[in-house]
Amino acid sequence: MKITDIEVHILGGPQEERPHWVSHFPVPAANELLVILYTDSGISGFGLGSSNGRLEQTAEMFANGLREIIVGSDALSPERLYEKLFSLSWHRIAAEKGWSKAQIVLASAAVDIAMWDILGKHSNMPLYRLFGGYKDAVPCYVTCGYYREGKNLDELREEMHMLKSQGHTAFKAKLGALSLEQDMQRLHTIRDVIGDDAELMLDVNCGWDLDTALAAVKQLREVNPRWLEEPMQWYDDRRLLKLLAQNTDIPLSSGESELSAHGCRALLEEQAIQILQFDCTRMGGFTMGRKLSALAELNHVDVAPHHDCFIHAHIVAASPAGLIVEAFTDPERDPLQAELFQNPPLIKDGMLQLNDDPGLGLTLRTDTLAKYGRQIM
Repeated sequence: MKITDIEVHILGGPQEERPHWVSHFPVPAANELLVILYTDSGISGFGLGSSNGRLEQTAEMFANGLREIIVGSDALSPERLYEKLFSLSWHRIAAEKGWSKAQIVLASAAVDIAMWDILGKHSNMPLYRLFGGYKDAVPCYVTCGYYREGKNLDELREEMHMLKSQGHTAFKAKLGALSLEQDMQRLHTIRDVIGDDAELMLDVNCGWDLDTALAAVKQLREVNPRWLEEPMQWYDDRRLLKLLAQNTDIPLSSGESELSAHGCRALLEEQAIQILQFDCTRMGGFTMGRKLSALAELNHVDVAPHHDCFIHAHIVAASPAGLIVEAFTDPERDPLQAELFQNPPLIKDGMLQLNDDPGLGLTLRTDTLAKYGRQIM
């Protein structure tokens, strides 16, 4: 079976009047590279690549040389094509074409997910079963508590009541943009609404230096966090995470900001994190995501991938290391989760039940592509 054609779209949410901020940068309502691969057997597959930055240059790579590399490839050999595309990041063509490493890594991830979608459909199996089939439902948490202009504790309380009414039992809140005293007020407000039995995860998005983190972990115990995510500044986060881990019993997590699976491997080697949070849509696709999941299991580290619960549920459900997936069920924060698929997996009472349709088990909605998408090729 050969790849015969490629379709590329950029998907984006509406411009927000009140952007959602984390500790030191805003996140877009939606920002996805959609790649659809067609084959000579009639089977097609799609993959998504996500980013906080502009995707135009990444999408244009396909018309500027990537298409010729991909078309004609064996559609049932994702490992081979992934290696071929990822290796472009250190080959001459990248300099000649003006492709950055980050752009190549993102494009290769989207293509790889599409390849596995094809392989699953060809095998007539959902990917979570093809990957190992450890379970068919996975825990799911909702990310919330973003900073927004004019947002006070009353608005935060309303947000949490709305998410709790959706049936969530686990929540991840943002912190790091305000003083520790102000953030503790926010976290106590959240804990008051969700109750003591709900899980509460905390995400700093690489916003603290070591002194701030050391002071924070002493107070954060008051809200009983399930984990503390990416607390340390990016430039030396692996060493800093190890130093922080020596001074707290709060589990630490990281991985979403790594550019490659090799960077995630280095996080495990530091023995500083208890939860690995790679993102298959940002780097590695399923080809490297499966390897990282196995490596995490062998190192007694849990896997809780960043972003896109419907994609990453296949990784989490396939392995004993799979812990939980991240959801965005507020359509203002991420309209694509609510609208992109005709048959999204059911999220109920804190659990995501995977579909048994083959491949990703997801069918794209053409009206959503028209509403939020722009076809590049």
